[in-house]
Amino acid sequence: MTSLEKLASIASVPISHNAAVVDFVGVDAALGPLGGQIKSLLRRRNGFYAFESALHVFPATSSGKDITLRQWNSPTLWRFEYGQLAEGAFFFAEDAFGNQFCAHEGRVCSFDAETGELNVLADDLEKWASRLLVEYTVHTGYPLLHEWQEKNGALPVGKRLMPKIPFVLGGDYSVANLYSFGAVSAMKSRGNLARQLKGLPDGARVEFRIID
Repeated sequence: MTSLEKLASIASVPISHNAAVVDFVGVDAALGPLGGQIKSLLRRRNGFYAFESALHVFPATSSGKDITLRQWNSPTLWRFEYGQLAEGAFFFAEDAFGNQFCAHEGRVCSFDAETGELNVLADDLEKWASRLLVEYTVHTGYPLLHEWQEKNGALPVGKRLMPKIPFVLGGDYSVANLYSFGAVSAMKSRGNLARQLKGLPDGARVEFRIID
């Protein structure tokens, strides 16, 4: 069993049972082999949650409340708030806090929602899945989400955990500093913060605004 097969096997039921996979018009060429790998994963399981919803892989199609892969990557949904920080990235999954997993320059990267920083995780989707299976407590936010859900119940569809005080501004990694917030609004708010932080020296003043 490959790592992708194992990840899919421990995940939730598919978000959408429609086998149709989004046509990445104008995106396939930029993604290279990763585009085919993402398609293959979605054909196997068309969007899913894993590690108690700490990992959320966007579906290609959806008949429910879940946002689709195409909608999530729309330049007018939330990524415009990040400006150049989000350029060249194709976002296909997210962790408990809304930090993104994306294809960028032929590799799988993490995208910090508060700073817009990209970090390479793997050369392909199989190695990404392999790394998550071993290091899921580090890369998905599972421990804090588990603790939060034990106290507050299941995290609703379309929401992620948002820090009351952003982590990058000194907020604690604790349940007391977290609340359930709409995923799109959370990305808009932190995109605005990330643009303010870009190039600023330590100690500079910034304004964290909640953007609906």
